[in-house]
Amino acid sequence: MEKKMRFGIKSKIIIGYLIVIVCLFIAFIVLNSQISSLQKERNFIIDHDIEVHDLTNRIEKHLLDMETGQRGYIITGEASYLEPYNSAASSWEKDYNALYQLLNNNPNQQEKLEKIKGSIQDWIEAAGEPTIALKKENNTKELQQFFEKDPGRQYMDDIRSQFTSFRNVEKKSTETRATELDEKNQKIKIGLYGLLLFVTLISLAIAIVLSNSIVNTIKEVTQTIKRITASKGELKGRIKVRSNDEIKDLGIATNALLENIEERNWLQTNIAHAVTMYQGIASVDKLAEKFLFTVSEMTGASFGAFYVREENDKGDLFVKQAAFADRKGDAGRESFLIGEGLIGQAALEKRTLVINDVPDTYQLIASGLGDVKPKSIFIVPVLFEDEVIAVIELASLHELTVLEQELISQVIETFGLTINGVIRRMEIARLLKESQAMTEELQAQSEELQTQSEELQMQSEELRMINEQLEERTKDAEEKAFELEAAKEDLEEKAHQLELNSQYKSEFLANMSHELRTPLNSILILSEMLEENAAKTLSEDEEEYARIIHSSGKDLLALINDILDLSKVESGKLDVLLAEMNMSELPDQIERNFSHVAEQKKVQLKINKAQDVPNIIHTDEKRFQQIVKNLLSNAFKFTESGSVTVSIQRVADHRLTTAMRTVDTDCWLEIAVADTGIGIPKEKHQLIFEAFQQADGATVRKYGGTGLGLSICSEFAKLLGGWISLSSEVGKGSTFTLYLPSLSNGLVDYEKVNFAYEEVAVSIEEAEPEAEITEIDHPVQPVEPSLPDDENVFQDKRVLIVDDDQRNIFALKTALAKQGMTIMTAHNGIECLEMMKNSEPFDLILMDIMMPQMDGYEAMQKIRGELKLVDLPIIALTAKAMKNDREKCLEAGASDYISKPLDLNQLFSVMRVWLVN
Repeated sequence: MEKKMRFGIKSKIIIGYLIVIVCLFIAFIVLNSQISSLQKERNFIIDHDIEVHDLTNRIEKHLLDMETGQRGYIITGEASYLEPYNSAASSWEKDYNALYQLLNNNPNQQEKLEKIKGSIQDWIEAAGEPTIALKKENNTKELQQFFEKDPGRQYMDDIRSQFTSFRNVEKKSTETRATELDEKNQKIKIGLYGLLLFVTLISLAIAIVLSNSIVNTIKEVTQTIKRITASKGELKGRIKVRSNDEIKDLGIATNALLENIEERNWLQTNIAHAVTMYQGIASVDKLAEKFLFTVSEMTGASFGAFYVREENDKGDLFVKQAAFADRKGDAGRESFLIGEGLIGQAALEKRTLVINDVPDTYQLIASGLGDVKPKSIFIVPVLFEDEVIAVIELASLHELTVLEQELISQVIETFGLTINGVIRRMEIARLLKESQAMTEELQAQSEELQTQSEELQMQSEELRMINEQLEERTKDAEEKAFELEAAKEDLEEKAHQLELNSQYKSEFLANMSHELRTPLNSILILSEMLEENAAKTLSEDEEEYARIIHSSGKDLLALINDILDLSKVESGKLDVLLAEMNMSELPDQIERNFSHVAEQKKVQLKINKAQDVPNIIHTDEKRFQQIVKNLLSNAFKFTESGSVTVSIQRVADHRLTTAMRTVDTDCWLEIAVADTGIGIPKEKHQLIFEAFQQADGATVRKYGGTGLGLSICSEFAKLLGGWISLSSEVGKGSTFTLYLPSLSNGLVDYEKVNFAYEEVAVSIEEAEPEAEITEIDHPVQPVEPSLPDDENVFQDKRVLIVDDDQRNIFALKTALAKQGMTIMTAHNGIECLEMMKNSEPFDLILMDIMMPQMDGYEAMQKIRGELKLVDLPIIALTAKAMKNDREKCLEAGASDYISKPLDLNQLFSVMRVWLVN
């Protein structure tokens, strides 16, 4: 590995300054680039816009010269007046072309220029040249007739108006560019501050990094020294210096000092450990084994033998007493004579032998995988009173270090005394205890075995009891786990079933809505056409039959819509769109929708609106209108005579309950619908707000209905943050009151609204209304349906009807043909595309959605995409009335959307809009 480059403190500081200078240079380049860009844009505004205004003025001046010359010549007959006219006539197109080229990046302005050019040419052709020609012909009579009408003035006024509009647009364009230039200037200013901040942060970061690289290293050295000082002799810690500078040199020197101290401490600690280890050992072999084990552990030796001197007939003999890591007792020879082998030679010379070049014939060190040749042999004699009493041989797989050799030498210095003492004690003990040693040993072993047997029996009994308890607890746990798993599976199954039920319900409602609306569409259209009896071919009874069919169809449609609305509310899928609503128009809307009902039933309709009601409130206007219409429809249904009164007022502050005040609202409104009808028993007040419920069976038989209206009204009121209250007396009439907050923040806090509803009944009944009510006189007038004059719009228009239901095709084709339209039909999307490719262009398409082979969605996408007919009006007709159907149709390419069953007036109105456009 290459030596790490030395990076001194001085170099770090210099490089830090260089980085800061480079950042400043880069910031200067970036800033200069932005300023140059800003200067170019400013020059563009000055040069381009001034040139545009100059050319515009010159064109207008040319036109003024032409008009002045024309009028001067006509008045005076002097040919000199034609000079400015002719000069301007030849020059204005040159300036126009220059201006038009200058605006090549602004098609809208070029389009206005083309209109101005057309107007100028129209003036020249209609007023300029003809009058000059008449003057030249001295046709005074025709000139007089021309100037009595003076069409040239209108052309000039139009041209001046067009020039004014053109200048205003250019002025706005100039202002826009100036604003953009100011914004870019502001961005450059912010960027400058940002660059300054960035350079400052970089400088601070470099300063912090440099100071940390110096200070942290010094702190680390200091902390390491402190830890060593506080560790009471523990010297394993080292200073780790990552930088290659002067501080690293200090760290290396400190580490070397620590290593030296640690080696000395290690030496002293091991010597003390070895000396204390020998205490209490009474036999030489145990002492030898303990010594070999301890020394091998300290030095890492892998092989060892311990020889003790014994006297015999041959003289002093060193006999092996212990070995370390031997193979079946063959670690070395069993004995050596003085001077025999290295062991005998070390004993003879009384010196330590170190052999690092070990011969191949030396004893191998055995391991689990084979035999290994040692790399170092260390033989040391043990002296007592200057006599060798033992010799120790160690073999190691690595060369013993000087420190390890010194450890062994110092341990051996006092070890001779220990060996001699053990030998003497062994001899004395052998003579004293030899006769009774075996008996006492056997007795002790017997007692020990008895004790162990009793302990084992007690432990076995305890283990048995514990095992029984564990088995019982395990069984209980398994039973509970099984029960929990079964309960979990049951809950998951029920949750899955609920999800499927909800899905099936939604699919059922969508399919039923489609299946009911499709035939209902034909019923309503054809019955409406029969009711109109345009050909006067039906009798009065037959017209009445048609009216009954049409009315029944509308009632069925209302029932379908009510069921869908109630389903959406119950599933939480009904969206509430809070927006502004104009309350000043509400009385007129009510009068317009229900005046004919009041006239038919001969019931008086009264509408009272308090002066303090705000003109604008914030709520969902569609749901609000549904609530009011349902309440009024119920009031007229159950009122045979008398009146229906609508009162609109603001809830006064003193009538607001504590809970109502907590709702974040602009104001609370109170809309009361009172009738003089049959009334409702008090015990039925709560029941009638439930779905499919009415006061009693007699009511259903006499008045009909499904009992959904009030339930939907109640749910809608809750969604809008309000509620509906009821006060009624049988035989005198009922009053339904809607309390509704104006939510300008666009949020409904249902928790606070529910709390307000719980206490509002008592407080509203106790408070007397003080708001000034102004009765608005709405005379009931019969509403005559006005027939739109559509002949000039629908006449000869080619319309393609795409629907797979032959009943719908027949009904639509009959109704549209009566309006003078040419009708073509297709039964699916494929036939529609083929007809559009192979026939003359159509003016409008009525597209059904649910069709076989290719539905309406795909057909509209192909019309817009493959056929590139992006401007062709396509009106989607679908019997599906679920959430997001309109958005899906418009995304697929529909121009507009009408849900089935169709209202012919609505259909004609939508078709008229798109055909005119």
